[in-house]
Amino acid sequence: MKTALTAAIFASALAAPLVAQAEDYNIAFLAASSQNGFNQAIYAGIEEAAAKYDNVKTQIFDGEFSATAQFSQVEDIAAGGKFDAIIITPNDTVGIATALEEAIKAGVKVGTTLFPVGPELSNMEPQVPGLTVTVASDPVVGATAQADAVVDYCADKDPCKVVVLIGQLIYPFDNLRNDTYKKILGEHDNIEIVATGEGNYSPQTSMVAMQDILQAHPDIDVVLSNADQHLMGAEIAIEDAGLDMSELYTIGGGLNQIAVDAIKAGTWSGTLAQFPKSEGEAALDAVVKALNGETVPTWIDEYSLRQTPKIVTKEWLDANPDFEPEWQG
Repeated sequence: MKTALTAAIFASALAAPLVAQAEDYNIAFLAASSQNGFNQAIYAGIEEAAAKYDNVKTQIFDGEFSATAQFSQVEDIAAGGKFDAIIITPNDTVGIATALEEAIKAGVKVGTTLFPVGPELSNMEPQVPGLTVTVASDPVVGATAQADAVVDYCADKDPCKVVVLIGQLIYPFDNLRNDTYKKILGEHDNIEIVATGEGNYSPQTSMVAMQDILQAHPDIDVVLSNADQHLMGAEIAIEDAGLDMSELYTIGGGLNQIAVDAIKAGTWSGTLAQFPKSEGEAALDAVVKALNGETVPTWIDEYSLRQTPKIVTKEWLDANPDFEPEWQG
């Protein structure tokens, strides 16, 4: 009896420290820019998912929309040994790959949001050996849906004059989107892209770009943009020029609250649906599971995370009055 009791006490003493010493995970989120609302929403999803675990801590890093800054951040994390995983929204989807390879070799799990990392932006499977998960959608799919919506609008207009507002053409993903716009719209003789401006995901920058465009092209029909932030700035310039925003066809990207309100009001025509908070949640859960030794999918399609059409319009919002977007804008 005494022997059994002693054994039980000894076993209990051994078990207790194992629970107390459960490994803590530190996870870095490398935002493209911590000042950007879309990136902030991704991090909100990361934080919300991390709160479900007792042993997960997160920290956000500001990529400053700079490929160089992000590259240095990855190098520092790989060398520092503090972080167990990185979730990154990449500024340079190609150039960052070598730094992430070194981080993975150092034992850091890596998840990427919004875009895959590597030279093929439409390839969601890992292009960096050992990368844990990509939570994203093919940028060509979204850009195609936007361009097709413009084609439908322009069907009975000849000419149909289109302004494109893109983020930055130095970014591979924005180049790919812009090329997709040009290819699809270029297949229709009645559609003319009269100008392309860079908005840098900033309403202020977009406003200035649109002001310059309207001076040369005051009689436009369409504003096609990859980001809702661009339309926010464009709207100010359009109204200042004495044009009625509601009489133009305007389509953005991101599905933030400002876009939803503008579409419901009939001021904007539509926007490409995106789900940054859900991306962050899915990425955090995937890297934690990988750290725990579980098998996770290498690609989680953003469009599998919530159910909406790719292009959200007033008609759809009116039919779904309880819909709530994932970020404010």
